[in-house]
Amino acid sequence: MPTFILVLIILFIVIGAITLVVVGLRDRRESDPLQQRLAEFAARGETATLEEIELSQPISDRVFIPMARRIGELVSRITPQNALQATAHRLELAGSPRGLDPSVFWAIRIIIAVAIAGFMLFIFTIGSIDWSWGRKILVLAGFVALGFYLPEMLLTSRIQRRQKAIRRAMPDALDLLTICVEAGLGFDGAVQKVSEKWDNELSRAFGRVILELSLGKLRREALRDMADRIGISEMTSFVAAIIQSEQLGVSMAKVLRIQADQMRIKRRQIAEEAAHKAPIKMLIPMALLIFPAICIVLMTPALLSMMRSTLGGILFRGGQ
Repeated sequence: MPTFILVLIILFIVIGAITLVVVGLRDRRESDPLQQRLAEFAARGETATLEEIELSQPISDRVFIPMARRIGELVSRITPQNALQATAHRLELAGSPRGLDPSVFWAIRIIIAVAIAGFMLFIFTIGSIDWSWGRKILVLAGFVALGFYLPEMLLTSRIQRRQKAIRRAMPDALDLLTICVEAGLGFDGAVQKVSEKWDNELSRAFGRVILELSLGKLRREALRDMADRIGISEMTSFVAAIIQSEQLGVSMAKVLRIQADQMRIKRRQIAEEAAHKAPIKMLIPMALLIFPAICIVLMTPALLSMMRSTLGGILFRGGQ
């Protein structure tokens, strides 16, 4: 088998694995397909059977997730508890994508690593690759490590995107909280109003706080848990200010107004910092892409003139 075909196959497998992991970790913002199917049956006046309900679910929910859960039960028995707790915290920071628990996440990592290892061994067995065993083992170890750490890298990227979205939405949310409190709503009612008005990461975090409050959790505990699930300094300082205001009897509207002003200043500072970093980040694409093109455009006419003059001189001397 030609080497370039093997490279294309390996590239296709890697891209497919990345796509599956991304699809598995993304938000299910669209409506639940099971609910859609039940609504269709209800609209037609038909009764949905259990088989039809199961077949209406995505294949990932019917096959892959149950398989990962079974493997996760085995993985959780041999994985240290501190590793599972750290993974659980990182999944909370990412917004609990698809409701994954730590054992299932570790099972997904192991499944991807084993699948890539099996595929690479299959390629090495049937392919005509004249590599030494040491080189094959090194390449195999590299792909296995890539498959094992790929979900972790995607999870880190998701955490960063979520924290960035929350940090960007906080000033506007605090403004709305301030307006609601100044209009006479209590803090809990203002938080519920924010969670109902928007559909973003911050509003979903506020919605979970309202749910926990309705279940009997203390406000300060619910707010601290929310700050731990988000993991940014701005939210931690906001929660600390709210708790301190509640304990000392300071005006909640005044505290919210100060926090909103600070968040707005912080957002402006972040934007200015990003603007100052832009010229430095542009150096690499300019050096690699723009400058070579400019050199080609500027140097090509001069090189052509030199070639013509040199070739003309050679022909002239040859004619003499």
